[in-house]
Amino acid sequence: MKSLATGFTNQEYNWEGVKTLTVYSIPTVALSNYDRTAAANRYGTPAELQDTIQTMTVSQDKGFTFIIDKGNKMDSMNVRDAGKALRREIDEVIVPTEDKYVFNVIAESAKPQTAQGAISKSNAYEMFLAGQTALDNALVPAAGRIAAVNATTLAKLKQDSSFVLASEMGQKVKINGLVGELDGVKIVKVPDNYLPTGCEFFITHPSVTVKAEKLHDYKIHDNPPGISGNLVEGRIYYDAFVLDSKKDGIYAHYSAV
Repeated sequence: MKSLATGFTNQEYNWEGVKTLTVYSIPTVALSNYDRTAAANRYGTPAELQDTIQTMTVSQDKGFTFIIDKGNKMDSMNVRDAGKALRREIDEVIVPTEDKYVFNVIAESAKPQTAQGAISKSNAYEMFLAGQTALDNALVPAAGRIAAVNATTLAKLKQDSSFVLASEMGQKVKINGLVGELDGVKIVKVPDNYLPTGCEFFITHPSVTVKAEKLHDYKIHDNPPGISGNLVEGRIYYDAFVLDSKKDGIYAHYSAV
């Protein structure tokens, strides 16, 4: 199973230690009037540009293990294959767990840019555009924006007459149900429970969130001591962090609570 969170994060960080990483953010300076008559410093008074440094510690360290007894495997006509079982564990447990964690980190960090209210098939498109406007006003780059929309909300959006009539995208949805991009934003449909309780959708930019992948380690041991069969083990060590200097780059809409 492909991760749904691909495209929502970046990996622009440096490892500071065994469990910590650092991200350097370059600030900007304000404009001043150019002084044509000044003896020096006509551009203004220069000062050293100070980097913003954020240090974060990886916290998600998970593991799993299971046994496939050789006798049970034979009795099941070899259906209990270790390789297939591991693939299913990764697809149905590991990937969804990481995706949910990343989506929750992003959505819960959208405090500067949030809205609340019930979404219906008559206002879904309007609510999405409100998020776009908020990010525009926060000077978030338009190119590269991406949105996670829960399945229930996306179904309402597809039924919103304003959306269907107003856009080429809407016409495609009307014809064949395809969803890929809306108002220049890549749309990713996610199960309702992938987002925090009450979160209908969020829009962000991949530059806002870093994902640290320290370890993805999977092993199949054949006839280890004390076991006739396979011992399967796995460990994932990862985390996701929203940069303090870019929290305005997330907009989330929550239903009325």
